[in-house]
Amino acid sequence: MPHSHGFRSRTRKLLTKKENKGFSDQLLTLEKMGPGDKVVIILNPTYHKGMPHKRYHGKVAVIKKRRGRAFEVEVSKGDKRVLLVVPPEHLRPFQMKGE
Repeated sequence: MPHSHGFRSRTRKLLTKKENKGFSDQLLTLEKMGPGDKVVIILNPTYHKGMPHKRYHGKVAVIKKRRGRAFEVEVSKGDKRVLLVVPPEHLRPFQMKGE
């Protein structure tokens, strides 16, 4: 039988939740963010709708603007810039190490 190359192929470890850590104020901090702020795309497997492709997992993106309750973010893909529409469930605020 041929191997499937679907949208979520080879994501057994990538798209699994660890354990329930309770309430997260992550969505509240994203509400305060605006254009020019940096975020990290971290796929949350609980929310299927609006999930970006697995190639963008862990990438740092720049918020361009709001679109409804989602964000338009710009991320690099090789030497090109790609514009993604991502809901806040799949975003985390970017923090440099040592901050």
